[in-house]
Amino acid sequence: MLVAIHQPHFIPWLGYLQRMAQVDAFIVLDHVQFERRNYQNRSQIRLDGQARWLTVPVVQRSQKERIIDKEVDNRDPARAWGPNHFATLRHAYREAGFFSTYAGDFRKLLEARWQRLVELDLAMIEVLREAFGIRTPLLRSSQLNVDGAKSQLILNLCKAVGARALLAGFGGSRGYLGAEEFAREGIQIRWHQFTHPVYKQCGPAPFIPGLAAVDLLFNAGPASRAILMGEAATHGACAAA
Repeated sequence: MLVAIHQPHFIPWLGYLQRMAQVDAFIVLDHVQFERRNYQNRSQIRLDGQARWLTVPVVQRSQKERIIDKEVDNRDPARAWGPNHFATLRHAYREAGFFSTYAGDFRKLLEARWQRLVELDLAMIEVLREAFGIRTPLLRSSQLNVDGAKSQLILNLCKAVGARALLAGFGGSRGYLGAEEFAREGIQIRWHQFTHPVYKQCGPAPFIPGLAAVDLLFNAGPASRAILMGEAATHGACAAA
């Protein structure tokens, strides 16, 4: 069994989804420490030719607070962060060819009231999995009764699900995964090297990589999975203004 393990992201980017699509099981690492200024509560979209952050406000308590315990900050009703985020999406992608096809799903999620950040993240991931046709089973680390830190935690999670190989991110994971420890347990580490697809984005500005997966989805629609997996050429079109 080939697995991937990653923290939950709010509207994840394409590399996250491609790795999920390439494995037999994907473990959502939700019982580790929440990281500020990461992607667990924010994502980038294209707005007026520039990358723009969408950030979910969270309640700040302990710096050691786990992702699974992190609460969405709904204390100011006038802030209306969810409806505001959907309005921003609509403004950014109103001319994208497939925005209207998927807008209802994202409007429903963003206008709902969420208590826990992880539940919002998982709901977003599920909508994107469905849209991209990803059938990989999802597991949550918090439900696997596994402890440890860094490399040992990842190794223990692999052992808990009977994995024989781990598809790890080529970036930060290389710095802390202990290849020798994995090899002793008969678990192979494979590195996910993501080549970002280039597709048509609405607007005259140059292509912006690394955005939330909705950027491809709203522009390419049903062709999004093939583009994500490198099976199709550039697609996408802007509707008439």
